[in-house]
Amino acid sequence: MYMLLDVNTDIYPLQVDDKFTMALSSTLSLDGTPDDATFDQSGRKSLADKYEYVMYGKLYKFSDKESGGNVKIEVYVSFGGLLMLLQGDPSNLGNLMMDQRLYLLMRKVG
Repeated sequence: MYMLLDVNTDIYPLQVDDKFTMALSSTLSLDGTPDDATFDQSGRKSLADKYEYVMYGKLYKFSDKESGGNVKIEVYVSFGGLLMLLQGDPSNLGNLMMDQRLYLLMRKVG
């Protein structure tokens, strides 16, 4: 899997060689219940509580790329102008759909 990601380093500083864990999710509910894409101010526990940096965006481009007989999928997501490109095996990215709303969650490790 290859990832190219814009991060707002003014609010979440990252350095070259920093290690982090990253997750993509369609909901912040711990039980997987779909949300209505509004900010929940109730104080209820959510997936975001387990991470330091969270962005919400939309998958705007999805394409197949073939090279040397290997098929790779390219997925492009915009998080309010901060962009992400994921390239990888279709089995890892096959559940994503065009115009899908996604949360990206990150935290540093080590």
